[in-house]
Amino acid sequence: MTAPHVSPPDDPTHPPSPPPPPDLPNLPGLPPADPVLSPRTGWTRAHWEAIADRLLDGLLPYAAPGFAQYRLPGPPSHSGPWSDGLEGFARSFLLAAFRIAGSGGRVGPALIERYATGLATGTDPHHPGHWPPITDRAQPMVEAASLAIALHESRPWLWDHLDDGVRQRVCAWLGGFVGADVNDSNWRLFQVITEEFLASVGAPHSRAEIDAGLARLDDWYRGGGWYTDGDGRKFDYYNAWALHLYPVLWARIAGPRARAATVARHRARLREFLAVHQHFFGSDGAPVHQGRSLTYRFATTAPLWAGAIADATPLPAGRTRRLASGALKHFAERGVPDARGLLTLGWYRPFLPVTQRYSGPASPYWASKAFLGLLLPADHPVWTAPEEPAPVDTEDVRLALPAPGWLLHSTAADGIVRLVNHGSDRLPPPPATADDSPHYARFAYSSATAPETPGVDNHIALLGPGGAPSRRGRIHPLGAQGRRAGSWQDGRIETVSVVHGPWEVRVHRLDVPPGTPVREGGWAVADDTAPPLARTGSGRALARRSDGLTSAVVGLYGWDDAEAVVVRGVGTNAVGHHSATPVLQLPQSPRLLVTLVVLGAAPHTPLTGASATVTADGTVEIRFPDGTPERVPAALSGAPGPSPDPAPRGTR
Repeated sequence: MTAPHVSPPDDPTHPPSPPPPPDLPNLPGLPPADPVLSPRTGWTRAHWEAIADRLLDGLLPYAAPGFAQYRLPGPPSHSGPWSDGLEGFARSFLLAAFRIAGSGGRVGPALIERYATGLATGTDPHHPGHWPPITDRAQPMVEAASLAIALHESRPWLWDHLDDGVRQRVCAWLGGFVGADVNDSNWRLFQVITEEFLASVGAPHSRAEIDAGLARLDDWYRGGGWYTDGDGRKFDYYNAWALHLYPVLWARIAGPRARAATVARHRARLREFLAVHQHFFGSDGAPVHQGRSLTYRFATTAPLWAGAIADATPLPAGRTRRLASGALKHFAERGVPDARGLLTLGWYRPFLPVTQRYSGPASPYWASKAFLGLLLPADHPVWTAPEEPAPVDTEDVRLALPAPGWLLHSTAADGIVRLVNHGSDRLPPPPATADDSPHYARFAYSSATAPETPGVDNHIALLGPGGAPSRRGRIHPLGAQGRRAGSWQDGRIETVSVVHGPWEVRVHRLDVPPGTPVREGGWAVADDTAPPLARTGSGRALARRSDGLTSAVVGLYGWDDAEAVVVRGVGTNAVGHHSATPVLQLPQSPRLLVTLVVLGAAPHTPLTGASATVTADGTVEIRFPDGTPERVPAALSGAPGPSPDPAPRGTR
């Protein structure tokens, strides 16, 4: 990781938004805001407790007899309703355990009794509500880890009061993990957690399997606080809510059984990660919308709390709460949970394209991890220190992340975080098929937008017969440093991104057959209330939301005579029902294209005045709209690259 570059915003004071009204339609009866303790969000520990209670109460109508399953409305996962019902119990039990332990057991006795009953029912093979067994590579493995964490954290109030027979049945069910075949990904940590809990209660387990899972985690570490989720380049929020989180929770279960050197290594990596992770939240609390399992929403805040719990955070206590509360409030103000108190499959509203085959109606309750902070006592500084601004609140930031191949750039004037992607495709190593996912294959993601599903946004495509677009496929990183990152993709398009403020300039070198049509899209902006405004001109296209959020593409080199259009979508974007993407298209691709791509909401963001020229050796000399220069040398990969067209194109 390179050191972040920061610069002051246009308005250094950038006052915080006023606290929201005390009541939200989906969350009636929230405590009043506290603008003194929490000047940025107004939210306190009482808000977290109130929302936890609302989520737990909302599940009650969907409890199966015996309380071992919660059969929520919505399409089933590929594992089927039986497994989905277990998922509803296990993930909500995690939330209940944090609420119970965080209050020292001072919750309504019905909550404790409800989950004690569910444990007895779920492990009784003669009860119709019993759980599916743990078998090789099956979904109950995931849920077993949540059960183990919840049992450990709530132990004085629940486990210690269970009948011996129930405890034995729980251990027997969890013991299905011992010797089982586990997916070689974050699932290895489910085995670590579950078997460590078994060890903590004197039940059969395999220390070799625990050690092997922790060793596999080390294999995936790429430096700078970043793990890949299995072999390949699989960088996403699993780094946050799994690969960094579970080692902290494992150490709590293991206690003196954990090797001090292992714990210290995990803590050091978490500390380094949190120095970066704090930059992934916009000023409105929205996390950058990238990767899979986004329906877990505010689970993105879990490592913030884990850092405080493990004394492994570089962040001031007040900033930790500001970031976490900001994310929780962001979703609450946008209808999450819904009026029933349920977390649905989606981002704000229900939206199935953010889900995967494994997603079932209760999958969103992995968001329970966000409530980990309740384990910290009410007098801990994360709850008592005044909120401190997040980085995006006060300064522009530019951060190169070499391990995942990303560039992060945020602007305080509009509070938007943008993530340029030249490294994460979530593909297994070759020769695995190079497929595309809209949540990994785009050039960029942000805290204010979501990718079209499907769409033309943040993608350069060669167009085949009938206009069929090429895919990005496997991403081959060329590095990330300073304000630049680059990669090449199969079909031989090499792209270098250069960022500054709200702007990104993309330099594309194409080695394609003559006469190949090419198309490039900018950011997709979306709104539930009305279709975004669309404007086009010579070599430029723009889409603007009613609140001023603007996406634009401007051809700087090679785009002469390009067709400029705005492609509209309906029901294809997680942020809003109506979406629009500015696009440039050419009937024949030149060998060099340079494009200015803009996403911003600050008034008077310049969209003109940028330029690109090419020197005799193929170096591209860029000038951003504010006059800032940058140079991109030819053939960053070291391989011979295509030669640019000789005539430089004009300023836009």
